[in-house]
Formats: sequence, C-alpha cells, structure tokens
Amino acid sequence: MKDGFISVACGSPDLRLADCHYNAEQTFTIMRAAEKAGVKVLVLPELGLTGYTCGDLFFQETLLRGAEEALATVLEATRNLEVVTAVGLPVRVNNKLYNCAAVIQKGEILGLVPKTHLPNYGEFYEKRQFAPAPEEDDYIALCGQEAVPFGAGQIFPCENLPELTLGFEICEDLWAPEPPSVRMAKAGATVIGNLSASNEVIGKDAYRRQLVTAQSARLLCGYLYASSGEGESTSDTVFGAHQLIGEHGALLGEKRFEHGLLISEIDVQKLRCERRRTQVFSEIVERKNYKGFTLTVSDTKLTRYVAPMPFVPEGKEDRDERCREILLIASLGLKQRLRHTGAKTAVVGLSGGLDSTLAVLVTGLAMKMLDRPMTDIIAVTMPCFGTTDRTRNNAVILAERMGAVLKTVDISASVRSHFKDIGHDMDDHSVTFENAQARERTQVLMDIANRSGGLVIGTGDLSELALGWCTYNGDHMSMYAVNCSIPKTLVRYLVGYLARDNAEKDEALHDVLEDILATPVSPELLPAVQGQISQRTEDLVGPYELHDFFLYYMLRWGFSPGKIYRLALYALGRQYSREVILKWLKVFYRRFFSQQFKRSCVPDGPKVGTVALSPRGDWRMPSDASWTLWQAELEKL
Repeated sequence: MKDGFISVACGSPDLRLADCHYNAEQTFTIMRAAEKAGVKVLVLPELGLTGYTCGDLFFQETLLRGAEEALATVLEATRNLEVVTAVGLPVRVNNKLYNCAAVIQKGEILGLVPKTHLPNYGEFYEKRQFAPAPEEDDYIALCGQEAVPFGAGQIFPCENLPELTLGFEICEDLWAPEPPSVRMAKAGATVIGNLSASNEVIGKDAYRRQLVTAQSARLLCGYLYASSGEGESTSDTVFGAHQLIGEHGALLGEKRFEHGLLISEIDVQKLRCERRRTQVFSEIVERKNYKGFTLTVSDTKLTRYVAPMPFVPEGKEDRDERCREILLIASLGLKQRLRHTGAKTAVVGLSGGLDSTLAVLVTGLAMKMLDRPMTDIIAVTMPCFGTTDRTRNNAVILAERMGAVLKTVDISASVRSHFKDIGHDMDDHSVTFENAQARERTQVLMDIANRSGGLVIGTGDLSELALGWCTYNGDHMSMYAVNCSIPKTLVRYLVGYLARDNAEKDEALHDVLEDILATPVSPELLPAVQGQISQRTEDLVGPYELHDFFLYYMLRWGFSPGKIYRLALYALGRQYSREVILKWLKVFYRRFFSQQFKRSCVPDGPKVGTVALSPRGDWRMPSDASWTLWQAELEKL
C-alpha cells in the first residue's frame, strides 16, 4: 500500500444454485486465495451465497436460513483474513427481504448494504421477492452480532489509510439515474464495489464496460464490478462472470466467462489528489454510523500496466486520433489569433529540427482554415556556427514544398560583431556563446514580423519549458507559441503523422519530414564537427522519454519523487538502469524549480492536453520556490 497502491480484486467462485453450504465453502476458498495474493479489497457476485436465479425459492425459510448459516460459516473460516470482502446474500429485516452485500473482515460483519434500485423488467422480477433499501439506516442482529449497521450508502473508512474509503452498491444501482455510489463518493468513498448478476446478451458487455469506466471517471474513484457466472440457472439466461476494474475512467482489468480472481491495483493517492485539485467532493459527512477497518501497511506489488510514454497513446488508431485532435486544436488557436490581430503574415524560424517543423506545419493548417495562401508564411533560416548542411537543406526543402516564402539570414557576422561589442572571445563556447545566437535569431524574427505586419510563431515545446531548456528572451519568446503544451515525445509522433498524411500527396515533402525525424535533436549552437551535429540535447539535459514521464506524474497527479522513481523503474527499467533514472530525475527537479522564472512570462499558446505550464492557467508557482524537500526525498532513494 506504499505510495497509495491498494491491491483489489473481483472474484467469481464456483456456484451451485440454492446450495448454500457449497457456496460458503467456495466463498471462503476464494477469499483465502485473494489473501494469499496480497489482495486487500475483494468484491464477489450478487446473492453469491444462494445464487441470483433462485426465484420464488427466496420465499423458502430453508433457503433463507441456509444463507445466514453460510455467512456464519464464511465468517468463522476467515477470522484470520485481513481482506475486506463484499459477499452477497438475502437478509430478512422487519419481515421484509433485502438483496444485500455483507461487508466482512476478520470474521466480523462491518455492515450490510441493501440494494436500492430493483429491476422489474425483461427477465428480472426482483420486486416479486425483495424490498428496496429503506430510507433510514438501522442496526440488526445477524450471525451472533447484535448491532450490525444496515443501510444503503454506508461507507467504510480505513482507519490507518485515510486515502482508502470503501462503498458498495448492487447491480442495478449502477444502471439507475441516481446511483447510490454518488452519495458514497460525496461522503469520501474512493473505491466502489458492485456485486452484480448481469446476464449475457449481445452487446451488454460493452455497455457494462462503459458504465463502469464512466462511473469511475465521474466519481474520481476506483470501481470493482463482479458479476455471477456458471452455476446460475440457464433456463432463460446465461451468466458470464464479467469482472471489471476501473480507475478514473481507465479500465485496469477485465475478465469474462471464467471463474477465479481478477486482480489489479487502485491508486487511491492519485484519486484523492485529483479530488483535491478539482474540489468536486467536499467529503463533509456525519460518519458516526459507519464502521471502519484497519489494514496492515505493506508494499503492494504492481501488476497494473504503466505506460512508458504517458503522453503518447500506444495503439496506432488511438495515437492517430490524438494527433488529429492536437493538430486541430493548435491550428484553431493560431487561426483565431491571426484573424483577431489582423496579422498579414506568420513568421517562423525554421531550423530543420522537430519543433520548428511542427510549428510551420501547424501554421500551414491554420492558413488553410483561413483560406489564405501559403505565401503568407515567412519561413526564416538563420544559419550560424553550428548549423549543418543537413538541417539547413531540410529547412529549405520543407519551406519550398509547403509554398512558404523562404528567407535566409546568416547571423554569423552579427553575432561576431556582438561578441566584439561585449568583449566575448569567439573561442569561449560558454552559455554566452550559445545564447547570443538564440537571441539574435529572435531579434531577426521579430523585426521581420514588424516589417511584414506579421506575428512570430513560437516553436518551443512543453518539455523544454519544463526543463527551462530555452534561452530567456531568445527562443523562449514569440508572439504565439503553438507548441507550448505539446511534450517532446509527442512532437515526434505529430510530425510522423503529417509525414504519413503526405506520403501520396507529396513524396518530396514526406521524405524531408522523415529525414527531419531521423535527425538528432540539437539546438546547433556549438560549431559542427566535420559537418556533423556536435551538440545533442539529450546528452546534455537527459532523455526526453524520461523527462516527459517525470513531468506527467509530477504535474498531472502531484506524485512525490519517490513514487515517480518507483513508477519509472517499473515502466522504463528495461531501457534505463536505476542509476540513470535517478540521475535524470534529480536533474529534472533541479531544473524545474530553478527555471520557473522563464515559465512565468511565456507568450500565449493553445492548451492541448491535461498537462500545461501557462502561468495564466494550469501552473502557478513562485519563481523563487525552494526544492529542498524534494531534494531531500531524492537523496534517500
């Protein structure tokens, strides 16, 4: 449970309809298996101690007594088990029969949660046997316990893990317009369990999946859905043991048509962080009737999938859709800015690198939206000491294939003159040598924009902003920054997407984009060596794959350095050693804190994803904040 990860499971035990003693044995057997696997929360199917499809047998005293005896058997057999388990059974209260979830741990009933919404249509006739949950909570005696909490909407807080609070609803409750889980989430529940008996018909599995993921997103919670399987009556229906584990809109695991356990890990720390950030749930509730529980705190072995590139969808179809959306958002933003300002031109510094390539391509899309000619784009190449023939030629070809106006301004003489003015030695390749070139290029772009009545389009990306890998008042500045919320790992895929899109339309454009993709990332501010790039960005600042991973989990979820390090090892440990990951994680935090002053005055630009660094929107941080606390945690890793 370190770092907020709670091992959870849905279970589908073997079932014999109306054979309560057999079902009790199968129930505690699967509970023992869950305990052995390290599971802390287990959800079992609706009416699992009897079977859901007993029909009018629910009117039989023998079956009802058998269900209560079965629960007593399960309690006795699991006295030493820590796993909190929701077991389904019929319960008599005040001469009414309720379809209930018994929440149990260590041989004790923590509470009984009756079903609120009873289906009475199609193949379901629950109102024939059961009553809906009463409005008022109560206490009842059951299995030797004199005061068992009874009522819908109960929550079960973990007393020594405040991020974990459980709630339970039953099958149709999730389908209803006002699911009880809404009230539970408002009261603080971070993990919702659903005991279900949903039969299989064509297309219903997709609908269940949609319901579970949507509810977990809406309530910012984990959602465990366990449905009954074989053993139920097949007179008119078939049950497929559909098990689903969702978290904040993501499907962590799914199993169908087989018995056993579906195990994953819910990150309750992440859920609480998102609730604090959005302030959706106040968690103000009177909890005097709610019974809590404790868990032994230990490390949770991770089995859930953690994407090595969280900004980049892994499936080609999803990735292409992401690219289309980002390109549309970015070009729409630029379109509006050009139209609002009445800009006659869009001026882009074109280096032949990835970022400037994406910027000029987005500018081209915006011009198409405005029905303006590509000649309204002024692409400016500004060769200097580190410029290679490869990047310069690629920039020229790209501008020509797009139909943009191409200007070449060699800034070498201007920079040398500047060095003379300030007394800087040409052989001193320090930061002054590099930044003077970047600032000269920005001055050229700004002045060309002034002459042509245009706007300078910024090329810097989100990853560079996070690391401060930009020259203050150099490439740091523009009049509209189209790449400002696009991370470097995604820039590559956007350019690749546009390259494929042009494969048949313009072979030459496709080929130059592919060569740009194959060119090492570099600012080209140090002299080339034998015509080759001498300055590789990732050798200096670290792999963008790692930095984007760190950035995502720090900004999107507020994770600590230790948790980010753990996740990075889990997701990227095959590509990078522990030492390498830790080295660049320290660099990331040091640069992120020290370079905030650059982010505090960045130009406007469109937000395309959930992580952005605009000081006017997503990220507000003092430029002189200390990273001492984060550094101290890093030194302990």
